[in-house]
Order: sequence, then structure tokens, then C-alpha cells
Amino acid sequence: MSSEDRKAFLLRIDPKLWAGLEAWAGDELRSVNGQIEFLLRQAVQQRRKKQFGGGFPEEPVRDR
Repeated sequence: MSSEDRKAFLLRIDPKLWAGLEAWAGDELRSVNGQIEFLLRQAVQQRRKKQFGGGFPEEPVRDR
């Protein structure tokens, strides 16, 4: 997926939360942006499974 296919937005985040995400992302060999996107994608997938019994067929969750 190219950067042209992505939506950019400003996110204000607590510095302690940022530090935690940064460490977690490093453990998973991702950027902080990639980690946040991964976590949001998982949350949306889980919500859809609970609500509709289905996944997120348009774009599967990528591990890395």
C-alpha cells in the first residue's frame, strides 16, 4: 500500500502512552505508526467478529 492510499491525521497522545507504544513497537519490529495501525486494525476486526460474525475481508491483519 503506497502512502497515497493512506489518510494522514494529527494525533495528540500522552507522552507516557507514546513511550509505551514506542517500546512495544520496537519489540515487534514496527514503527510507532505501524504499531498503532496494527492495533486499530485488530480492534476493528474483533468488533466486526462480535457484531456480525465476520472478519475484515477487505484487508487482512498483517503481522508485520
